[in-house]
Amino acid sequence: MPVEVGPSSVRIEVRVELKSGVLDAEASSIENSLGLLGIPAVRHVRTARIYDLEFAGVSAAEARRLADRAVERLLANPVIHRVTVRPATA
Repeated sequence: MPVEVGPSSVRIEVRVELKSGVLDAEASSIENSLGLLGIPAVRHVRTARIYDLEFAGVSAAEARRLADRAVERLLANPVIHRVTVRPATA
């Protein structure tokens, strides 16, 4: 169940990450840098963006629909991104 923030607010978490096979240059750089910093046990690094969306005055179902719309129109490119939309945790 989505987190009810206030009397009429709902929070939804949107996680956007690159699909497998798409070069994640930032993750590669971090992985190399960790080794240089003496932290060699890291096998693999992936990066992701997390958007915490808070909707006011809408139901949980409507908040989910609006979050999906935000993903389609702005937050992700379906060609290169994998997206997870779920209720935000406290």
